[in-house]
This record gives sequence, C-alpha cells and structure tokens, in this order.
Amino acid sequence: MKTRKIVIIALFIALSFIGANIKIMGTVAFDSMPGFLASLLIGPVYGAIIGAMGHFLTALTSGFPLSVPIHIIIMIAMALTMFLFGAFYKTFKNRNIYVAIALSTLVAVVVNGPLTIFAIVPIAGKGMLAMIPVLSLVALINIVVALLVYKFIPKKVVKLEK
Repeated sequence: MKTRKIVIIALFIALSFIGANIKIMGTVAFDSMPGFLASLLIGPVYGAIIGAMGHFLTALTSGFPLSVPIHIIIMIAMALTMFLFGAFYKTFKNRNIYVAIALSTLVAVVVNGPLTIFAIVPIAGKGMLAMIPVLSLVALINIVVALLVYKFIPKKVVKLEK
C-alpha cells in the first residue's frame, strides 16, 4: 500500500472522528459520511474499514452505551454498509449514474437501518426497533452529503482508486 493511500485513509478516519462528535442521539452520529465518500473515492474495502472505525469512534466517545458486543456487531454492519454502497455504485455507474446512485443509496440505507437493527434486536431487545427511522434518516443524510462532496471534487482527486 502506498504512503499516499495510508495518509488518505488516516484523514478519512480523522474526519469520522469529527463526525462521531456530532451526535444526533446516543451513538447515532455523522461518523459515516467519510466512509461513504471513501467508498466512492478509494474503493469499497477502504470505505468499509473507515465506516467500521467511524462507528467505533462514535461508540467510544459515547461510552459504549449498548455494550461492546453490540457495538462490534454494529461495526461489522457499518463495514458491510460501506462495502455494499461502494460496490453497487462502482458496478452501475458506467451503465446509468442515476441507477447507481439510487441502488447504492437504497442498499446502504436498508443495511444501515433496518438490517442492522434486526441483527441486534435478539441481544438488545425489541425497543431497538424504534431506532430504524432515525438510523435510516441519518444514513440518508450522510450519503447525500458524501455524494455531493464527491460530485464537486476535482476529477484528479476522484481517480485515487487507481
């Protein structure tokens, strides 16, 4: 891995830390925007790493309110969310950019919201179901911000993945 890519990954993790301190409620924060953006810029695998680290930092700054095991499950779900978002976007962007944006956003919101909650309900309880709308909305906002930033980034920067 080149030094430049390592520095960029560290920068995105630092941005996730800043977002982790902008909390909506509990561990719901703006930590995932850098992971979504990184999925677009440097690839789904790196986006997944950054997304997982972003949630870890949010949970850490919140004191792991749902317990460490539940936050580990959420970290894995965040990594999956970022990976699928980047993979869907990359797969469909050359066919139709609007389809790529719609599908990748839909998949990411569904995985980040309902699927993540359904994964932790057996451990955390049915009360977590009330979090689905909030998580889905915040995921959508993070994605929209990432897509807007991506759109306005110079083309030279967009070619980081290569």
